[in-house]
Amino acid sequence: MKELVFHARFLHDLDAIAVRIIRAVGDDRILALYGQMGVGKTTLIRSICRGLGVSTEVTSPTFALVNEYPTPEGPVYHFDFYRVNRLSEALDFGIDEYFDSGNWCLIEWPEKIGELLPENAVSLFLEEEPDGSRTITAEIPS
Repeated sequence: MKELVFHARFLHDLDAIAVRIIRAVGDDRILALYGQMGVGKTTLIRSICRGLGVSTEVTSPTFALVNEYPTPEGPVYHFDFYRVNRLSEALDFGIDEYFDSGNWCLIEWPEKIGELLPENAVSLFLEEEPDGSRTITAEIPS
């Protein structure tokens, strides 16, 4: 496992961090974002989407479970499993098909579906520091 640590002192730091994350993960296109409510998971996903060429508005799919954003290289899927109470809810809408698609899958609240995550999922841990900055730790499977 490869571990990378990024520090975002300001919001505008996230776009450069997102590009570094995209480059670092290689072919592992499933990103699981962990962190407390309000730590910036959706904000980081917006930056990752910009880095992937998404030009439409990126919003959290809290009630829809998944949003799809077009890019020249194929869709990016953005999941929010905060309101999921049972694994069957994710299975019912075909989560495996999304994961097997080869497209980018960006996941908020992945702990709600932990046992369904593929082994090659990249874990991104977001933490708020006392000064309000954010530390992002990426764990990339080898």
